[in-house]
Amino acid sequence: MKDRFEGKVVIVTGAASGIGEATARRFSSEGAKVVLVDREGKALEKVAGEFPSDRTLTLVADVSDSRSVDDMVASAVKRFGRLDVLVNNAGVHVAGDPAEITDEQWRKVMATDADGVFFGCRAAIPHLEKTRGSIVNTASVSGTGGDWEMSPYNAAKGAVVNLTRALAMDLGKKGIRVNAVCPTLTRTGMTEDMMEDKDLLAKFAERIPLGRVCEPREVAVVIAFLASEDASFMTGANVAVDGGVSASNGQPPQ
Repeated sequence: MKDRFEGKVVIVTGAASGIGEATARRFSSEGAKVVLVDREGKALEKVAGEFPSDRTLTLVADVSDSRSVDDMVASAVKRFGRLDVLVNNAGVHVAGDPAEITDEQWRKVMATDADGVFFGCRAAIPHLEKTRGSIVNTASVSGTGGDWEMSPYNAAKGAVVNLTRALAMDLGKKGIRVNAVCPTLTRTGMTEDMMEDKDLLAKFAERIPLGRVCEPREVAVVIAFLASEDASFMTGANVAVDGGVSASNGQPPQ
């Protein structure tokens, strides 16, 4: 699979860390020309320094701004001449009692996690139609079931899950496949504080049949599969990368 994406152009948002960084590395290792996108310019440049310069482009963009997303796609196509894969991975998280969630917190999560995915897909459609390319969205198990004190994130990721299905239906005749991954707790910058809470991790290990949290590379390999020709008849799928969490009916271990 070393050259599975040779000659292909891939945009990955949220590429400065976590799942996005691991995904960008995976595509690059398989021969792709990769466009790394993030709001954090310094972190992005640090990551990009480890990629082949002749087939790497870094862009600072805010996916919650539709004009920024339009410019992101246009810049990628201008540099590399085409677009084959869009990975909508950028995301933010706010937790708290729903009675205390502010308007600003709600809009921040929805604007990045839901609006940003739609803006990316919309901007990419004309280019992906030419290449019969694909879109992979980073959703979450939090988009297929509820969590305590995570209502904005649950709502946004639930939107991504069903948007993935809707776009798969609308774009199939254009030759564009649209799928999503639904990870459980993953070791990323967003979850850094959680990773230091041993009691919390023990609770997660108890609920996850594989007994541990997910690593970014384990999500990246599924994203790459969904984007590849190996998944040529898959569209509208929300693929659980959750160590078996979604296999459970919620009852505690016996």
